[in-house]
Amino acid sequence: MLENIRIVLLETSHSGNIGATARAMKTMGFSELVLVSPKNFPSEQAIAMSAGAEDVLEQAKVVGTIEEALEGCQLVLGTSGRKRLVDWPLLTPKEMVPFVQKALSQSAKIAILFGTERTGLTNSQLEKCHYHINIPSNPEYCSLNLAQAVQVICYELRSSLLEFQPLRSEEEPLADAKEVEQFYKHFEQAITAIQFLDPTNPRHLMTRVRKLFQRVRLTHSELNILRGICTAILNKVKFK
Repeated sequence: MLENIRIVLLETSHSGNIGATARAMKTMGFSELVLVSPKNFPSEQAIAMSAGAEDVLEQAKVVGTIEEALEGCQLVLGTSGRKRLVDWPLLTPKEMVPFVQKALSQSAKIAILFGTERTGLTNSQLEKCHYHINIPSNPEYCSLNLAQAVQVICYELRSSLLEFQPLRSEEEPLADAKEVEQFYKHFEQAITAIQFLDPTNPRHLMTRVRKLFQRVRLTHSELNILRGICTAILNKVKFK
């Protein structure tokens, strides 16, 4: 089951943190690491900090965009250390476990995102997540480094999943991240065409739309229905 969980680091500044992350992953039995636009990788410092987890680094996939990193994933979790303008479902590492277990029962692929060392994930990156995870640390000194955060999340998952036996769900498979992103673009086009969304003053409408549908967790057939509605709206406007 651990092989169904992907650790994704976005725009990591220090290559040593990539190596330390590989070490944290391997000690907990995780192996799939995806790096989005790292500043310096591969590097000798990453190898040194991996302390014997060179195989994780060698297998690591380097991509240019978050969309590539999430390809094939049906559940996306993003780590966040602070509240955002639009509240998103926020979980502790322990609270995330039931959602991961349910996803595994649906044969889903899971991605867990970690942002840059200085600022974490951006709002636009977090909008691609179904849930945000916050590690409840000391409020007077909540200074976890990147590898420590990965270690905490991986430990919680390992300890909860080692004896977990997923009962294969009869539910329809979930839509993956790429399909959902295509739907959001289609939906935005449709509501812009009927002037429900003003592109010059969008406010946070699409962020709230994302929050709504991420909570629902769309299946393939549900997504096809929604895409069909969007197409019908655009055709109606076009030929009006």
